[in-house]
Amino acid sequence: MVNRKKVPEIRFSGFTDPWEQRKLVGCIEKITDFRGRTPKKLGMDWNESGYLVLSALNVKDGYIDFSQDVHYGDQALYDKWMSGNELHEGQVLFTTEAPMGNVAQVPDNKRYILSQRTIAFDVKEDVITENFLATLLRSPAVFNTLTSLSSGGTAKGVSQKSLASVDVQIPVDLKEQTLLADYFHSLYNLITLHQRKLEKLKTFKKAMLDKMFPKNGELVPEIRFSGFTDPWEQRKLGETCQVTMGQSPNGSTYSEIPSKYILVQGNADLKDGWVFPRIWTTQKTRVANVGDIIMTVRAPAGAVGKTSYNVVLGRGVSGVKGNEFIYQSLVKMDIDGYWKKLAAGSTFESINCDDVNEANLMVPKDIDEQDRIGELLSILDNLITLHQRKLEKLQNIKKSMLNKMFI
Repeated sequence: MVNRKKVPEIRFSGFTDPWEQRKLVGCIEKITDFRGRTPKKLGMDWNESGYLVLSALNVKDGYIDFSQDVHYGDQALYDKWMSGNELHEGQVLFTTEAPMGNVAQVPDNKRYILSQRTIAFDVKEDVITENFLATLLRSPAVFNTLTSLSSGGTAKGVSQKSLASVDVQIPVDLKEQTLLADYFHSLYNLITLHQRKLEKLKTFKKAMLDKMFPKNGELVPEIRFSGFTDPWEQRKLGETCQVTMGQSPNGSTYSEIPSKYILVQGNADLKDGWVFPRIWTTQKTRVANVGDIIMTVRAPAGAVGKTSYNVVLGRGVSGVKGNEFIYQSLVKMDIDGYWKKLAAGSTFESINCDDVNEANLMVPKDIDEQDRIGELLSILDNLITLHQRKLEKLQNIKKSMLNKMFI
């Protein structure tokens, strides 16, 4: 009878043999680890061009980030550093600290220099495939084991001694390893695709905020809907909208169990631009109504969201009765660091009632122009939220399948 602990919950059809337990290092032919090595110790130095250095700076979880500002080495440094330890396409890289646990594979057969805090594995090809090893190292069982073995202060790290004690469960059949690795490779690629789409949308939204609002000292924006020509005007937030500063209820009235009123205290109560109920209270102090804007006034100051509930405002937030244009204006002010400049110098980052009411806004005179700007930017927000939700679903699928397809 098959020991059920030796097979995963979900498995590709056609495979019935139990998985086997091995030492992780027993699957590895060689570990390349240049811990402690620096160019200075070799009597040399980094260059601004040449062979790219792979380190914890650019070895991300699943890919090499070529946009990072990292080091390079010339031919002489490469020869002295990498001789006999040349990397090859598909070879598994693992960051040992700061951060610990990022897994990527060498993307091609170009020459790279392997630096500190990142190690490379040469696998025993008759025991484990490189692609499967890359997936195995991301599985919850292995990652949690490595985390428990990590040592150090702020920057946790894993030593070769720790790696030597790690047990892993792997399929004996290399074909099953290949199927598993291919499945997760496709899933990771899909997640990466959605991450890039999400980042592009966020970048586009930020660009539109920059171009659809006047720059400092100007009265018209760079991009404008046709039919509007009047200069914008500067107004005080408190003159344009009703602002309500929060007042915290008595702490004895708080509860994590839904009760009379939703309490909004700060940034922790906002998610994806909306109030996300977390704490309730039985005491009503100051309130915001459905559709109002919520802005944090302390640690951090200036984060904004909307509420689809009637809520009680704690002292860490304010309520603003404004249209979509005002909401997007406040989003831009937060991105631009407007509130952080006001709070600079204080021990505890915060802004007060006067800071909020006296804040300067650039506003179109024509309400129709305000509405059209607000509508366009709101559509972008909805697209961003849609892609964020898709990404979260994919990440949850990945997490679930790693749990169910590995032991």
